[in-house]
Amino acid sequence: MNRKQLHRLGLRAGPALDAAVGACIAAARAGLSRAEIRRAVQAIIDNPHTHQDDPIWSPVALALLGPEAAVAVDSGSEAPWRSWGHELDPASIRQMEQACRLPIAVRGALMPDAHVGYGLPIGGVLATDGAVIPYAVGVDIACRVRMSVLDLPTDWLADRPELFREALEAETRFGVGATFRKPRQHAVMDEDWGVSPVTRAEKKTAWAQLGTSGSGNHFVEFGELTVNREDLGLPEGRYLALLSHSGSRGVGNKVATYYSNLASQQHPELPADLRHLAWLTLDRAEGAEYWSAMELMGRYAAANHSLIHSWVSRHLGAEVLWSLENHHNFAWKEVHDGVERVVHRKGATPAGAGILGIIPGSMASLTHIVRGLGNEHSLRSAAHGAGRLMSRSAAKKRFRWSDVEPLLRARGVELISAGLDEVPMVYKDIDRVMAEQSDLVESLGTFMPCMVKMAPAASGRG
Repeated sequence: MNRKQLHRLGLRAGPALDAAVGACIAAARAGLSRAEIRRAVQAIIDNPHTHQDDPIWSPVALALLGPEAAVAVDSGSEAPWRSWGHELDPASIRQMEQACRLPIAVRGALMPDAHVGYGLPIGGVLATDGAVIPYAVGVDIACRVRMSVLDLPTDWLADRPELFREALEAETRFGVGATFRKPRQHAVMDEDWGVSPVTRAEKKTAWAQLGTSGSGNHFVEFGELTVNREDLGLPEGRYLALLSHSGSRGVGNKVATYYSNLASQQHPELPADLRHLAWLTLDRAEGAEYWSAMELMGRYAAANHSLIHSWVSRHLGAEVLWSLENHHNFAWKEVHDGVERVVHRKGATPAGAGILGIIPGSMASLTHIVRGLGNEHSLRSAAHGAGRLMSRSAAKKRFRWSDVEPLLRARGVELISAGLDEVPMVYKDIDRVMAEQSDLVESLGTFMPCMVKMAPAASGRG
């Protein structure tokens, strides 16, 4: 039933109508006919008390009954959580506190790169019981970083910069809606994209954007990797490497938005400031559907990076000696405290014992190759980067390229394109961030950018 039809039955605009729209979709997927759905809605309107525990219609009943029947979100009981780092953004701390008051929350952690986000803060880790929060995963589902070590001399970066600049310009695309004229090919597009209505509808667009990087803090860059430990899998020494950071593009954003809205409709009891923390239970159709879509977005994001690295290395005539990638903005089913939990890492890196990962700094600071120490207090997680010090709008007001160019020259970085909201000064000191999580990861090597490409600014540089 649509909103107009529900309105005719007596539902007025508000939480109950919103919840009814989502419940009708769930009922149709469960096999109920239009007539059965109409009768069910009418029965709930007539007597909502008898439907409070119904697996499909309870959100509508609770919305009709009002706040007195709502789940207690902020009842004083808070799941335990810990933070790493000093001078964390107060807004991100408040978001973490709110997330840990959800009835599904079990345990949380806040990383030293934390800053405010939608629902769960960036750098937030949250373990839940049998439920997934779309906005605790994030809008850029499965955003990740990938590094490839190439069999080229490191001095080529300084001696032959035109080769690397040409490779980046020819084989990467940045910006909202960016595509290649001739779509790239990858086996991920042969998978079942019908796992959700969003992925089914967006498959064509996803294919057009395959192998591209989008906007924001996404980048592709060349630089020099210094390996400090032989147990990384490479002999100690210096290497020329390619590093990329991006995610699941527009389709990932649409999956996140669609299912977060659906979750909000199912939880009208949540106050406005917690709507972005609405959840889907995994034992219901919508939760299982989101989970399948999220995992598909993970494979799609990995395919984007695989294509970027293969096409750039092929353009250079280079072979890949070693590669590594890890992702964030995802949810994993993991065992903690002897029980399987859903662990959301929104801008946080998996750091299980012995697990290798990449933690970038900024366009003019070091990236660290790390090995996880498996700290259970952080839910086996670590920071995913340096973390922002200020918002994008504040950065654009505060800085000019004349402020940035001397620093880039001093660090030996050639910037092909970027926006002022991504300059090095908007990020925390990566050395301090690493020091603040020394009990979560150990550094095995560092990478220094030499040539960086990001989405061009709407005006100005790039």
